[in-house]
Amino acid sequence: MQKSRRKFLKGISAVAGAPLAFNATNLLGADEKQINSAVLKNGEINTAAHWGMLKVGVKDGKVISSKPYLDIKIKNPMQDYTGDLVNNIRVKHAYVRKSYLADPDNPKPELRGTEEFVKVKYEDAIKLVAKELKKTKTTKGVNSVYAGSYGWESPGKVHNARVLLHRFMNMTGGFTNSLGDYSTGAAQVILPHVVGSIEVYEQQTAWPVVLENSKVVVWWGANPLATLRISWTSNDGDTPKYLEDLKNSGKEIYIIDPSTSATTEFFGDKAKRIKPIPNTDVAMMLGMANHLFKTNQYDKNFIENYTVGFDKFTPYLIGKSDGVDKTPEWAEKICGIEAKVIKELAEKFYKNRTMLMAGWAMQRQHHGEQPHWMLVTLASMLGQIGLPGGGFGFSYHYSGGGNPTCKGAVLGGIDAGTQGLYNKNNEFIGLKGKVEAKDSDLAPWIANSGANSFPVARISDALLNPGKTIDFNGRKITYPDIDFIYWAGGNPICHQQQVNKNVKAWRKPRTVVVNSIYWTPTARMADVVFPITTEYERNDITMAGDYSNKWVAPMKQVVEKQNDAVDDYKVFSDLCLAYGGEKLYDAYTDGGKSDIDWIKKFYDAAYNSVKAIPDFNNPLKEFSEFWNDNKPVSFEPTPESEAYVRYADFREDPILESLGTPSGLIEIYSETIEKMHYNDCGPHPKWYEPVEWLGMKDKPAEFAMTSPHSEYRLHSQLSQTGLRDKYAVAGHEPIYMNSEDAKKKGIKDGDVVRVFNKRGEALAGAVLDDGILPGVVRLKEGAWYDPSDPSKPSLCRNGLANVMTLDIPTSKLAQANIAHTCLVNVEKYNGKNLEVNVFNEPKTLDKL
Repeated sequence: MQKSRRKFLKGISAVAGAPLAFNATNLLGADEKQINSAVLKNGEINTAAHWGMLKVGVKDGKVISSKPYLDIKIKNPMQDYTGDLVNNIRVKHAYVRKSYLADPDNPKPELRGTEEFVKVKYEDAIKLVAKELKKTKTTKGVNSVYAGSYGWESPGKVHNARVLLHRFMNMTGGFTNSLGDYSTGAAQVILPHVVGSIEVYEQQTAWPVVLENSKVVVWWGANPLATLRISWTSNDGDTPKYLEDLKNSGKEIYIIDPSTSATTEFFGDKAKRIKPIPNTDVAMMLGMANHLFKTNQYDKNFIENYTVGFDKFTPYLIGKSDGVDKTPEWAEKICGIEAKVIKELAEKFYKNRTMLMAGWAMQRQHHGEQPHWMLVTLASMLGQIGLPGGGFGFSYHYSGGGNPTCKGAVLGGIDAGTQGLYNKNNEFIGLKGKVEAKDSDLAPWIANSGANSFPVARISDALLNPGKTIDFNGRKITYPDIDFIYWAGGNPICHQQQVNKNVKAWRKPRTVVVNSIYWTPTARMADVVFPITTEYERNDITMAGDYSNKWVAPMKQVVEKQNDAVDDYKVFSDLCLAYGGEKLYDAYTDGGKSDIDWIKKFYDAAYNSVKAIPDFNNPLKEFSEFWNDNKPVSFEPTPESEAYVRYADFREDPILESLGTPSGLIEIYSETIEKMHYNDCGPHPKWYEPVEWLGMKDKPAEFAMTSPHSEYRLHSQLSQTGLRDKYAVAGHEPIYMNSEDAKKKGIKDGDVVRVFNKRGEALAGAVLDDGILPGVVRLKEGAWYDPSDPSKPSLCRNGLANVMTLDIPTSKLAQANIAHTCLVNVEKYNGKNLEVNVFNEPKTLDKL
């Protein structure tokens, strides 16, 4: 860190004019001599990724193999392509878009994504970004800067791109942030009103309890065989054995999903398929609830003692409040499931200990707040919440939910810091809370700054409509006038719905800066691009097991940094130096810490916390020994965690163990939401007709398109690897459709088809699959956007589903995305063969 910093200082002068002397000491001290930080040229290195802990083989400094560290029964092909991630379509140098480099004050943002990039010196790119960021903040305020990145780039505790970016933005005065996420945007807003917690990211009833006690297990809108291949940290590898045990348990297993999936293929004839029309889950649940209520097959004791508002919900359920009786027959006309089946399912769930394992797909649809609310209501009527093997769970399909929590260490990580304060000369004077400063002593843009944020899925709307006010969860939010975007980690051009609208929005701000490993569609939409290291070119550390906390895993550098790649940590450290001088740099790096310094700090804190546990056999070693051994260390679950039942304490004593709702109980009817007076989200769960669905009159397109996660990608990660050869059809993203639907369209297996609606169009390769409900097609999310003409809305050659999806909110309550509410047309493509181009490098110039 010291040597690279001295070299950097020779090529850059701080924009703020601060002194550039360096006198930080090495924080590792004597222990540094014991730590082997050399990069192995030949041999095998243990590391970790979101898809699990890995053994990576290197020869002559190059990756030659990649395999799982653990012996896992169900193979995860994501673990085999580390070499491609190091080598394919890298951003090799620092680049600036041609027009932006020529004149940052008149950068022609309408050309973003269409013109050449110019190779520049890294130091010059740092100076340019620091200068333009300071210009934006001082002239337009901190709210004009948006830094809403995601956290999926790396599981590392140090090199978390999103946190490092936010730390930098906070210390340079502040920024506009995002609220929520795309995964659970509706559920994480509605569930605190219903059960008093976010729920979707919390531990589930332990798998051993489910396997012992549940009689019926329902996967509702979930595909765990695909989504459990990855974790927010690193995959602990335990879930496959539980899924195998469930498959062979003899329990009744139901999969409620209109499409085939890796999960339906895995369970085969061991599970029963239910295929509702997309976007109609709430109607199906209402039909069940109606039948249970009218036949007196529901738990009155649970409803009376553990919930509120059932008496206000039932008039709607039986049609007294709106004249529509929500009978199974009524539900059948909407969801397409026979009334007889709806009744049988309802009675089956009531008479047997049933675990409803719901996914997140059904809340990524129009009025997405309703499905999870209604499912909790249905589970309350069944009366099994808090009993072993009964109730509901919203995270069994994610990051190993239900894997018993281990007793041991939990690693901390680098934090997002606090707001930096600047005087009237725009000089950094310290961090808020650590220095005393009156507003009158501060720069106007600091004194007048305030925290600002908006729901993450509303980014296009916000960019296109500055000053617009929207409702959100009982309050008003006004969009700022965003003129500077900084993105690090993630691929929002592909991730956001209605891509053509999103591209238009991204061409509005004056400046877009992207830290990127690869030439993603988002990197191609930048003005300045920094070349970033992969997680295999730097040192880090992580946990494996989001819920189990089972492993502490080293992420030792596998190969040397490729080309001119630098760590995000170095980029932001150097930007601090250029933006605010030595004092800001020291604040950001905590006195000059290197990545190894941070790793040791987090490890030592975990080590000491475990060491302090009485009578505990600590498997952790001193840091230098742990690091040099380069082996993950595991902990064991406790008998208590293996017997964990979610909501058991609440069921035992609903007064002393009350929920976080206003009533302390499950709120089937929410007076809080009632007072918001929203016309698209009332005070109890209900059926709202989606803006687009197969049952509507005057359909704008023919097929309902679902866009689930791929079992071969993490969103758009791994798209550019050899894994693509496993699923691409005729060189394009595959689209799955029923053979009868295909026959009517003259489409054969393997044909190139055009998928389109009024929002956009894309090419895909047809795969005929009779396991899919007629009228439904499946085009998985995460393909890289590849427009045939980047200057205007045009045909995506690669098959990105979000070209066709809708960018409107779930409701005024959550303002979340509705990716699964989408109708499309499909026809055989007879035009000119358009080969996918996005996996080739864009045009670059060596000089302006």
